[in-house]
Amino acid sequence: MTIGSLPPAPAFDSLLEAALYCDDIDSAEAFYGGVLGLEPVLRSGARHVFFRVGSTILLLFNPDETEVPSSNPALPVPTHGARGPGHLCFSASNAAIEAWRTRLEAAGYPVEADFNWPNGARSIYFRDPAGNSLEIAEPRLWG
Repeated sequence: MTIGSLPPAPAFDSLLEAALYCDDIDSAEAFYGGVLGLEPVLRSGARHVFFRVGSTILLLFNPDETEVPSSNPALPVPTHGARGPGHLCFSASNAAIEAWRTRLEAAGYPVEADFNWPNGARSIYFRDPAGNSLEIAEPRLWG
């Protein structure tokens, strides 16, 4: 089957969840829940911790755990995982970005880049304890 012969793609409503991979779930929980103040949803030992970000769920997985097939037949989730730093971008106003910069630096997480895109939207970049690249940008970045 070729792409041209496929039926039309239905529209998605939104992005329901996004995942990053962190070797140390305790550090991830402390950073995302404490420093970033995200609302915790679920934790399962050293395997994962989930947080709410608006209407999206941020999944933080330990790749060592998610690469092992599930022994629970009630949760037939396929193995998955990634190695190396991933990327997520949070949305905030310019004033909030400035407040985030202050908070992150006070917590010991330096901002690696702070700049304005060609359309004038501001972004800052920093790293979580696992080395994932995180960004906070004005929503007008994407129009």
